[in-house]
Amino acid sequence: MCGIIGITGKRQSAPLILSGLKQLEYRGYDSAGIATITGGTISCVRASGKLINLESQLNKTPLDGVIGIGHTRWATHGAPNETNAHPHSTNKVSVVHNGIIENFRELREELSQHGYSFSSQTDTEVVPILTTYYLDKGLPPIEAVSAAIKRLQGAYALAFIFTEQPDLLIAARNGPPLAIGYGDGEMFIGSDAIALSLLTSRISYLEDGDWAVLTPNSAKFYDAKDNEVTRKIIQSGYNGGSVGKDNYSHYMKKEIHDQPAVVGETLKMFINPMTLDINLPEISFDLAGIERVQLIACGTSYYAANVAKYWLESIARIPVDIDIASEYRYRDPVIEKKGLTIVISQSGETADTLAVLRFVKQHHPVLAIVNVPESSIAREASSVLYTYAGPEIGVASTKAFTTQLATLACFTIALAKARNTIDSTRIKELCALLLEVPTQMASILSLDTQINALAHNLTTARDMLYIGRGTSYAIAMEGALKMKEISYIHAEAYAAGELKHGPIALIDEKMPVIVLAPSDALFEKTTSNLQEAAARGGKIILISDEKGINTMGDIVTANIKLPEANSFVTPLLYSLPVQLLSYHVAVLKGTDVDQPRNLAKSVTVE
Repeated sequence: MCGIIGITGKRQSAPLILSGLKQLEYRGYDSAGIATITGGTISCVRASGKLINLESQLNKTPLDGVIGIGHTRWATHGAPNETNAHPHSTNKVSVVHNGIIENFRELREELSQHGYSFSSQTDTEVVPILTTYYLDKGLPPIEAVSAAIKRLQGAYALAFIFTEQPDLLIAARNGPPLAIGYGDGEMFIGSDAIALSLLTSRISYLEDGDWAVLTPNSAKFYDAKDNEVTRKIIQSGYNGGSVGKDNYSHYMKKEIHDQPAVVGETLKMFINPMTLDINLPEISFDLAGIERVQLIACGTSYYAANVAKYWLESIARIPVDIDIASEYRYRDPVIEKKGLTIVISQSGETADTLAVLRFVKQHHPVLAIVNVPESSIAREASSVLYTYAGPEIGVASTKAFTTQLATLACFTIALAKARNTIDSTRIKELCALLLEVPTQMASILSLDTQINALAHNLTTARDMLYIGRGTSYAIAMEGALKMKEISYIHAEAYAAGELKHGPIALIDEKMPVIVLAPSDALFEKTTSNLQEAAARGGKIILISDEKGINTMGDIVTANIKLPEANSFVTPLLYSLPVQLLSYHVAVLKGTDVDQPRNLAKSVTVE
């Protein structure tokens, strides 16, 4: 989603802002811009497309000034062109915005009647013009912003600079996150800690409804009622070097290969390798008293929830429901007082998931599984389990997904232990199986060259089917999503038993069928579906272990042989080949692997 950075200080701001915007590229964007103030005048450079276009413009038209704001835009209202790019400015104020102003039409009409004109198609432009309206009425900048933001409906993270007071930087938040950074004679605004990682590690976060007034040497925070408040300064764990690609050609490739290490790190935080027992951090509610679990997530995190449903029901013997956050929040759900809701989000800022958390927390505890400790979801949940994936820059999630699975697996064991549905011997067995996963993952990554060769045969496909049963069905859904996201090939996943209920009509000699079938208790059932697809000419790609491939290898077009593994951990292992397959198909097709079209890393608005 859109990225924001702002600086007021003592150094030339434009080069620093550009560096910060580069740190935000992972969020996804389609245009960018920077505005600075010097000599009482706002100067602005904007460009559609990638940051290299903005950088080229800045080389031709450098911006002076020690105060400035920058933005990477992911288009919502208006086409992704230079006119609609941020910042949006008047002769008095310049603004950048992440979010959606829902009442912009009414405000635009009102301001037009007062004689103000608009040049863009965006909802954002009403913000600087509304602020200018209050400035024209004689209000000083701080009071003008206070008046303007009270008129806004919707979600927003905003940053303002003013010609009248050229050292003043104001930030406001209602929904999308904003961080305030502290420097030496400088203050910063950023969409997240990564945006500020090259500038400072001392961070405060605005809470919903907050706005902040910054000068080079001060920061004052106000709540939605304009009461001055204090926001804690924390030490961010990010640094500029933490988001490099190392020697990999893409962030996604690096993050796929990070998985043995980060899954190992995640497991280490929850499993005592000496006692083979689970050590969860302090939980604010009684695990044993839970009678039902509700899993809430979006996108890839939703598929992690689908895997967890199988684990929780079969091991912890507890009923589990799963919902997509954007659907759940607009239903009228029945919430059990003795239930537990688990929200899953890589960024910890997913707007729909955060809205569910806030609603459900009024009724029963909410456990968050997130990758960003300072995030809104982490701060507002009843308790938190962190994944330890580190910064994930590629828009298509890889290591965040498998660390979510690792965390959910550990939670499953802890819940089963609390409910007395497994004994100590079984706990040790499951913990031992999980601790073997990083080594098994490393062996799967050695298949990279083979999977790349296989990908050459898939680049001309228009459609693909992914099938599996049990937890493999959940991984099939994740595999299909990855293929869609980065290669732009239409791919759909089905539970293998559903083939004959409709999707089999699609299968012909041009249709690749990716079959995830570890030789587990469901293998025999899956093979009958595989036979049905092969009989209709489907190009079968079987992902299985040696036993599975020996059984069905004669009817498949190609196979990917994975190590034999217990069914408890196969979701973690079978995630890797579907990630690699999508990656290599996308590279061969020449798509933008790390920043696929139309997608954003963190969906902070509806």
